[in-house]
Amino acid sequence: MSTYEPQRTDRARRTERPQWTERPAALDPLAAIRSADGPLCDVYLTGTVFLDIIFTGLDSAPVRGTESWARGMGSSPGGVANMATALARLGLRTSLAAAFGDDHYGEYCWDALEQGEGIDLRPSRRVPGWHSPVTVSMAYEGERTMVSHGHVDSAQEPESARVPDALAAVASLAPGRPAPWIAHAAACGTRVFADIGWDDTGRWDLAALTDLAHCEAFLPNAEEAMRYTGTTCPRAAAHALTEVVPLAVVTLGQDGAYAVDRRTGESAEVPAIEVPALDPTGAGDVFVAGFVTGSLAGWPLADRLAFAGLTAALSVQEFGGSLSAPGWAEIATWWRHVQSYDDQDPAALRRYAFLDALLPDTPGQWPRRRAVPTIGFGARSA
Repeated sequence: MSTYEPQRTDRARRTERPQWTERPAALDPLAAIRSADGPLCDVYLTGTVFLDIIFTGLDSAPVRGTESWARGMGSSPGGVANMATALARLGLRTSLAAAFGDDHYGEYCWDALEQGEGIDLRPSRRVPGWHSPVTVSMAYEGERTMVSHGHVDSAQEPESARVPDALAAVASLAPGRPAPWIAHAAACGTRVFADIGWDDTGRWDLAALTDLAHCEAFLPNAEEAMRYTGTTCPRAAAHALTEVVPLAVVTLGQDGAYAVDRRTGESAEVPAIEVPALDPTGAGDVFVAGFVTGSLAGWPLADRLAFAGLTAALSVQEFGGSLSAPGWAEIATWWRHVQSYDDQDPAALRRYAFLDALLPDTPGQWPRRRAVPTIGFGARSA
C-alpha cells in the first residue's frame, strides 16, 4: 500500500450521493478498501470537454491546396472527457467539473458521459449561449494532427468549496497559474495526481509549478520532464523531479515508462507493449487513469506502471479518445488471448501475471461502445 497518507480535516462529508448511473460492474478494483464512512467519490477532475471529430485511415498528412479523403471517422467527447471515461470504465466512481454548451454538441457530450459512462456531472454546469469547443483530429502513421476551436469560459475554475470529498483528484498544471482547488483538495486528504501540457512560453520553469507542492505524483512525458529539470536523460529527470514531488512517473513513448518514489526509494521501469496503433488520441489520459487506479488499489509500483501502459496500448488500437478507453472486458480478453500466442516471450508475459488475481471470470460487455461516425441517429432512427 502507498505510504502517502495525508491527514484528513474534520470538514463534513457530502451526504448527498452523486448521481452515478447504476450499472453492473465487471470489477471494482477498490472493493477491498471501501468503507461506509469513506468518500463517495473515488476521483475528481476538472477541465475542458471538447467534441472530438476524428478522421482515420489517412495515408499521409493533409497537403495544402488538396483534398484528402479519410477511410474512417468518429465523434466522441474529448479533452478531459478522455480521462473521465477511462477512470469510469476501470470501475472508479468519477466526478467531473466542466462547462457544457447548450448546443447540440454540448447535449451529446453530456448524455454520453452521464448516461453512457455513469460519470457524476453534478459539479459540471451548462452555460447558456456558449458553444462547445471542437477538435478535429487527423490520425496517420501512428501520429495525429489536431485543429481546435473554442471560446474561453470566464468561470471555468472550480470553486474550492464545491470540490467533492474524493480519494484522488487529477490536476492539469499550468506554469504560473496556481489553482486554489488543488491545495484545498490536498488539505482535505485527497491524493492529487498531476499532469502537464507543453509550455508554450518556452521557459520550462519548474518553480512556476507551485501546485506540485500539494501533489502526490507528477506524470509528464520524457521531453517535458527533461526540459523542466534541465537534464538530458528522462530517467535522471524523474529522479530530479522527486525533489519537489514524492512520486515522479515519466512516460517514454515506445520505450514504456519509468517511475521513482522518493518515499520508499523504489524505482521501476516497464517496457511498452507493441501494438498496431490506429489513433493515439487520449492515450496519455488513459495511462494516467490506469496508474491512478493501481495507486488507489495499493498495487506495487511496477504493477501500476505495467497496467497503465497496457490500458494505453489497448486504447490506441481504436479511434477516438474517450470511447477507445478499455474496460475490464477488453483487458481480460487481451490477457486470455495473448497467453495463447506461441510467439510471446514467457518472461515478458510474467510481468502481467498480477492480472490473474484481478480479472473477473466472466468479462462484462464486449465490445465496448466505440466512436460513431455522426451525431443525431439514436432513438429517432431506431
